[in-house]
Amino acid sequence: MDATVITRTPQTGGIVPLVSAAQICQTYDKGASGSLIVLDKVDVELRPAEIVGLLGRSGSGKSTLLRAIAGLIRPSSGIVTFQGKPVTGPTSGVAVVFQSFALFPWLTVLENVELGLEAQGVVPAERRKRALAAIDLIGLDGFESAYPKELSGGMRQRVGLARALVVHPKVLLMDEPFSALDVLTAETLRTDLLDLWCEGRMPIEAILMVTHNIEEAVLMCDRILIFGSNPGRVIAEIKVDMPQPRNRLDPTFRMLVEDIYARMTARSGAPVREGLFPGTGISMSLPRVSTNLMAGMIEAIAADPYKGEADLPPLAAELHLEIDDLFPVAETLQLLRFADLEGGDIKLTAPGLRFADSDVDERKRLFSQHLAIYVPLAAHIRRVLDERPSHRAPARRFRDELEDHMSEDYAATTLKAVTNWARYAEYFAYDEQADLFTLDDPN
Repeated sequence: MDATVITRTPQTGGIVPLVSAAQICQTYDKGASGSLIVLDKVDVELRPAEIVGLLGRSGSGKSTLLRAIAGLIRPSSGIVTFQGKPVTGPTSGVAVVFQSFALFPWLTVLENVELGLEAQGVVPAERRKRALAAIDLIGLDGFESAYPKELSGGMRQRVGLARALVVHPKVLLMDEPFSALDVLTAETLRTDLLDLWCEGRMPIEAILMVTHNIEEAVLMCDRILIFGSNPGRVIAEIKVDMPQPRNRLDPTFRMLVEDIYARMTARSGAPVREGLFPGTGISMSLPRVSTNLMAGMIEAIAADPYKGEADLPPLAAELHLEIDDLFPVAETLQLLRFADLEGGDIKLTAPGLRFADSDVDERKRLFSQHLAIYVPLAAHIRRVLDERPSHRAPARRFRDELEDHMSEDYAATTLKAVTNWARYAEYFAYDEQADLFTLDDPN
C-alpha cells in the first residue's frame, strides 16, 4: 500500500452529520424479572469522510445500535437520523455488511450481488453492468458464475461487500465483518478495504463498523467509541490522528492500544462486579470460563517474561486472544482474587502466585476456598446441600432463583459456570441425567 495515498480527510466543524443517533435506549421485557436494558442513552454521530468504530465486548449493545441506525429495528427511545431525516426503516442510502456472509446458496456470485439492485427496480442491463463493476472492485473477477459453496470464507465476505457497495450507498455499516475469518484472510481483506477507502474508489462517504478487536479499531478508524456493558453505553471516545497506512509497531499505535486496554479495564466503584458481572449476591451473572483457561492464564503470567505481572496487549497477542476471549478469563481471575486487573495490566495476587506454584491437589484446595468466599451462588448451593440430610438438591430450584433476577439464558449460563468451577474444586458434584446437585464427590 502506497504510504503517500491519502485522499480522505474527516470533516468536523459545521458539517451536518450523515448519521446521528441521539439518546438511543433499547430495552427488552423479561416478564416477571423486569426489563433488560441493552442500550442506555447512547449518542453517536457519523460525519463525511470518516471511519468510526464501535468497540466493546459482546453484549454491550454495539450490534443493536448498528441495526437501529440501519433501520432494521426501532429503538425503545431516542431518534436516529440520516442526512437530517428520521430513520423509520431501511433506507437506500445505507448498506450493511454482516458478520455472517448471508449469501443465497442457490444464486451465483453475480446474482447475489445483483439482488439489491433488483429490489430497487434497476433494469437488467444496468444491473449487470454495476454488479460486474462491484465484483471487479473487490477483487473477485473470474468468479461471477461461481456459487457460494465454491468460495472460501474471505471470498464470500467479498461478495457481501460487493452486494453492499453496488447500490451506491452513502454510508456503509459493518457488523464485525472480519471476525468469522481466519487471521491471514481477515488481514488481507482489511488491507484491501482500506486501500479502496483511502484511494476514494468506493462509492461511499463514511463507514461505521462494530468490532471487538482493539488493534483492528486502531488500524482502521478515525474515531473509536468504547462501549461499556450492563447496560451498553459509550464510556470513551478516542480520536486516532495517524495517517494511513498505519504500522502496528509504531510507538503511537502501541500507545493507543495500551490506552484503550487501560480504559476498558479501569475500575469504577465496585471493581469486581464491573463489566461482565452485573448483579450482586447469588444474582451475579457469570460467564462460562473454563478452569483450564484460568489455570493457563495464571501460568502464562507467572512465567517469564511477565513474572507475575503482564501488560494485556502483549499477553493477548501471545495467547492469540481477542477481548471477548481475554477479558472474561482475566475478570474471572479478578472475581476469584487470583489477579488484579487495572490500567491495562493484570497482576497475580499472592494466592494467584501460590496457585501457579502448586500441584493439582493444592490448586483444587485453593480454588475451592476462593469459590466459597467470592462466588455467592456457589456458597449458596453448598450451604443448601450441607443443610439437607440427603445432601442433594435439584438444579431446577437454583435455576428458578436465578430467573427471578436475570433472563433464562443468563441463568443457564451462570449455573453452568458455577457447576463447572465447583466440579473442578470438588466443592460439590452435579448429576446431569438427574439434574441434581450432590455432595457425593467432595472430600
